[in-house]
Amino acid sequence: MRSLVNMVDQLGDAFDFRIVAADRDLGDAAPFKGVDVNAWNTVGGGRVFYRSPGAAGWRALLHSLDPTSFDLIYLNSFFSPSAALRPLVYRRFGRLARKPVLLAPRGEFSPGALALKPAKKRLFIALSKAVGLHGNVLFQASSEYEAADIRRTLGDVPVYVASNLPGRSTSIVDQDDVAAPGQPLRAVFLSRISPKKNLLGAIEVLARVRAPVTFDIYGVIEDGAYWARCQAAIAALPPHVQARYQRPLRPDEVIEVLARHDFFFLPTLGENYGHVIREALSAGLPVLISDRTPWRGLVAESAGADLPLEAPDAFVAWVEQFAALAPAERAAMRRAARTRGDDPAAAAAAVDANRTLLLRALGAAAA
Repeated sequence: MRSLVNMVDQLGDAFDFRIVAADRDLGDAAPFKGVDVNAWNTVGGGRVFYRSPGAAGWRALLHSLDPTSFDLIYLNSFFSPSAALRPLVYRRFGRLARKPVLLAPRGEFSPGALALKPAKKRLFIALSKAVGLHGNVLFQASSEYEAADIRRTLGDVPVYVASNLPGRSTSIVDQDDVAAPGQPLRAVFLSRISPKKNLLGAIEVLARVRAPVTFDIYGVIEDGAYWARCQAAIAALPPHVQARYQRPLRPDEVIEVLARHDFFFLPTLGENYGHVIREALSAGLPVLISDRTPWRGLVAESAGADLPLEAPDAFVAWVEQFAALAPAERAAMRRAARTRGDDPAAAAAAVDANRTLLLRALGAAAA
């Protein structure tokens, strides 16, 4: 979702965006306050249709769409029933105008993501090919790594690489805000609590660390059964490692909250971009992540580490080495992290690549 917000924010002057979104957050019983449900709302630089759950919301959406009112369908998932499958089925069988589709899988074809419910995903891919759901679809990859993942899974499909757009820089934190000598390390996790984000793996690493650590956990609990496993692992932590669940964060809170910590820990199973990784770097936090994201070469830049999940000992060693650093060394890493997170040249290149991507997709619409 953050990728779309940033796209509208930075390209809304050149393109007319119409966004379809759920009328409530995951798990909420009531819709958002202050919005017109099953109707178009003006939000920032775009128009948003807040769709109610069930068939009524889809009927209202289809009724509101004139086939001449849009030129391109942009889907933010491959496997999601509501964000991808239903629109593609409607398009395939004529209930939605048969316009070209730009589809961003958002890391769904990474090996780690495909390993979750693999049989179900293989069946979906086979059936979608059999009925021709993905005819005239251009795929967006955020990196060459993701492009390779898409082609490895789907075969010779058209793929264009355009990095996800970062948000406008809001880093205003003190780069020297490090824990006082003798105080526990302040680690932080911020993401959806689900198997793909691998919070359990982070807890299991910290259980083996000898240095004192506090571990703050922020994010929406998306998978209750998985969270129960995490809670059991938290209860078994040694006394010198204290993990505590905090709450979800609003977007305007993220930088300030992250900046109160010493390092960001996200041993994810796979990310096509990882907005929260960029935000952590921008907040001046060295990041300890897996090597399954585009954020690579962190050790060489003194901005953290990107390590293989197959080597948990390496994660443990990094935390203990980081704990042994002098305050001046940690402060230097904070400055290096911010430099990596706030890269104006990379941000400008991403804007240009996304503009080209949309024009290319719209060119297919005009062809």
